[in-house]
Amino acid sequence: MDREGKEKQKKEGFSVARMLEERGVSRRDFLKFCSTVTAAMALPATMAPKVAQALDKVQRPPLVWLEFQDCCGDTEALLRSANPTVGELVLDILSVDYHETIMAAAGHQAEANLEKTVKEFQGKYLCVVEGSIPMKEGGAYGCVGGKSHLARARQVCGSAAATIAVGTCASYGGIAAAAPNPTGAVGVKEAVPGATVINLPGCPCNADNLTAVVVHFLTFGKLPSLDSHGRPLFAYGKRIHDNCERRPHFDAGQYVEHWGDDAHRKGHCLYKMGCKGPATFHNCPTQRFNEKVSWPVAAGHGCVGCSEPQFWDTSPLYRRLPNVPGFGIEQNADKIGLAFAAGVGGAFAIHGAMNALRKDKDGASENQKDGEE
Repeated sequence: MDREGKEKQKKEGFSVARMLEERGVSRRDFLKFCSTVTAAMALPATMAPKVAQALDKVQRPPLVWLEFQDCCGDTEALLRSANPTVGELVLDILSVDYHETIMAAAGHQAEANLEKTVKEFQGKYLCVVEGSIPMKEGGAYGCVGGKSHLARARQVCGSAAATIAVGTCASYGGIAAAAPNPTGAVGVKEAVPGATVINLPGCPCNADNLTAVVVHFLTFGKLPSLDSHGRPLFAYGKRIHDNCERRPHFDAGQYVEHWGDDAHRKGHCLYKMGCKGPATFHNCPTQRFNEKVSWPVAAGHGCVGCSEPQFWDTSPLYRRLPNVPGFGIEQNADKIGLAFAAGVGGAFAIHGAMNALRKDKDGASENQKDGEE
């Protein structure tokens, strides 16, 4: 769609639902999309009609996507999103006015688009930031269009209705902030303290979570509930360990001891191989990646804790967690299998003893009745 068409839509106030209808999306598919994002937001299914009702009315918000110190991994994840596809996301749900990787404009024309959006839609547009922001030397370690990343972030994020920091770099500084952090890399919230920021950490961010945050904002007019790290609770409210498909093997004391061993091939728990699932909060096991086909642990590699602050410095990839908060038994993983077996054996022993006592009691009662007769 050309720029003239987009301007016409903005002036006429086309809603998200109207845009989908204009592009030939059936009402059935629209409601299916609403149900999908409702589930992603961890809302009850009964909320799907409310989401649909809101999107029937709300206009597509302008969105600008900034890239700073990053590997472009979050954009790559966006380009591979499947529900909705990136085409649906860009053309139907949002009005993406600036994104260096996918926009047709370049150079001064691209920068003019950004300046125009910031000026005309001040306080109304959404901003997505990918990558960390270098603070040292006044932000001299990164610039676009003659402006430092720091200056650009303060200008654009500071004027947005809300800023979504996608990926661990934008959320906490990421790999660029690893010791000794030569550029003074930080996350968006630290660089622009006055901005309204929601963090979607992960390497990369799951595009489903991004869509859910945008739809939540459009539906309720505010960001979802956040945890202490500024992350939405619907996506980061539970530990990976709680929903991991290998959790039954952990409980049974069945662990991978060496890469490629028989336990590894059978899909046993990766805790001993350094999996950080017990200390990492994210919905990877339920949302997954690549059209929900898989995720790292399902593919045979332990969680590295990439959605947690300072994971790059504080948790060596293949070293077992020494002390997991709230899981005292995990500190002695070598004995959990024996404890589990002993517990089951004890339960059967108690059950057998109770049955024996019951039979003895019943037998005594019968004898007493026979004597009375």
